[in-house]
Amino acid sequence: MANITRFRPTNDALDDLFRGFFMQPVRFEGQPEMQIKMDVSEDDKVYTVHAEIPGVKKEDIHVNIDGNQVSISAEVKNEKEVKEGEKLLRSERYYGSVSRTFALGQDVDEAAAQARYKDGVLELTLPKKKAASARKLVIQ
Repeated sequence: MANITRFRPTNDALDDLFRGFFMQPVRFEGQPEMQIKMDVSEDDKVYTVHAEIPGVKKEDIHVNIDGNQVSISAEVKNEKEVKEGEKLLRSERYYGSVSRTFALGQDVDEAAAQARYKDGVLELTLPKKKAASARKLVIQ
């Protein structure tokens, strides 16, 4: 018995272009991508998050906690100073907003949570909320 295959003439370069275009976020030349890179660790009582957010003022960083969901957002402002007679040849610095949301394994005690920002690193200390213990009802 003969195997039959369908012939599909393709242009590999064109296929690669469209495959990359639809499967990856589009980035234009001159627009660097900024991401919040994090390390998350835990012990019995707290989660500790170290998030790299360089070039941001602490007033422009916002952290929201809702149960076990933590959101970090920051606004990087463009403060250009072009001197007279000078022209910018290339700019690779990021200006805009960036955010990251993640879920932890247990709810966080929002009232006891702490945040510190030093040298471009945001450190979050997120105490775990004590699990509500089950209660047995006595029937009267």
